[in-house]
Amino acid sequence: MPYFNYSGYDAKGKSTKGTIEAGSSMQAVDKLTERGIVVVDVKLAEEKKGSKAKIKLLPLESHIFFCRSVASYLKSGLPLADSLRIMSKQTRDKNMKPVMEKLLAEVEGGRKFHTALAESGAFRESLWRVAESGEQSGTLMSVLLEAAEEFKLEDDLRRKIRGAMIYPIVMLVVGVGVVSFMLTYVVPKISELFEDMHQELPLPTRILIAASNFLSDYGLFILLGLLIMFLYMKHKGKAITFPGMKGIRDQLNLALVMSHISTLLKSGIPLVQALKMASSMDMYSQRWLDAAEMVKAGHKFDRALEKIGMPEETVAVVRVGEMGGDLHGALTNVSNQCRDFAQSKMERLSTLLEPILVLSLGVSVGFIVLAILTPVFDLAGIVR
Repeated sequence: MPYFNYSGYDAKGKSTKGTIEAGSSMQAVDKLTERGIVVVDVKLAEEKKGSKAKIKLLPLESHIFFCRSVASYLKSGLPLADSLRIMSKQTRDKNMKPVMEKLLAEVEGGRKFHTALAESGAFRESLWRVAESGEQSGTLMSVLLEAAEEFKLEDDLRRKIRGAMIYPIVMLVVGVGVVSFMLTYVVPKISELFEDMHQELPLPTRILIAASNFLSDYGLFILLGLLIMFLYMKHKGKAITFPGMKGIRDQLNLALVMSHISTLLKSGIPLVQALKMASSMDMYSQRWLDAAEMVKAGHKFDRALEKIGMPEETVAVVRVGEMGGDLHGALTNVSNQCRDFAQSKMERLSTLLEPILVLSLGVSVGFIVLAILTPVFDLAGIVR
């Protein structure tokens, strides 16, 4: 539970102050009153550095669960504080439980819901911005449901990308593993036999032995270099993709950003602010910030999209929606089109990669077998 700093007077009339643990500021006042202390001021204590682990941003699954749960409780008629109290007691997620307790303490202490979300550090800015809009318009339940659908869409897109990449990655790892094993373990043993033959080896065999020697001498360094490169790219947040996946990822990013902007606009958030909030969801975030500045300067949104390099078909759909007063609907259409295009292209690429990887593995193993058997056959011919 959180701690509260308080000041007041004890039963003898002397001023007193200190810290007390309680579920909320009201509970803190009740506990202090039971001790005979007249409370003058009570506020949430700031956590000391190193006293507790910093609350990290919750994953998408937790965002979805939180939005749907709160909206469900609100729909059943429960007040917001009671909804948070139930969630804090029922959740088994060790990362979410302290967040729920902190939110409950803040809300019961008189804080606005969106302010508590923002100060918790566990939720995305887009969520507490949407919650702020919902509180101001009295539509908190509906905007939370929309936010949940938005997070669900993003989670589904990520799962589709991972799902499409699993089989090719497994095939690639198996193929590299089999070839590496044969080059580092099998071929060196057979090459000793070939050296004792004292005859010129066929070209495939010489190539195989050279590759085996190179891998034996430098394989560990190559593996270490790849590991360092992987960790570096992960630290820098750079994506590692197969050839052909870049266009798919761009389409999925565009679908995600457009859908998010549409949801924010529908929640009543101005376009400039929505563009800035959605920019963090794109690896090329600066283009959306540039578009926001152009819109702020008085340009129409379709013109801003055109200047930042959006496809002409996207600009055309947005232009029609903007002229018809249904911009969020147009953005939803663009999002659906980009997602459908990316999904169909991803399926084609996945279908194409499977036989290519199988064929590559077969050719590699076949070359190794050919390089090993060719001198054996030559030796058999000499013996005859």
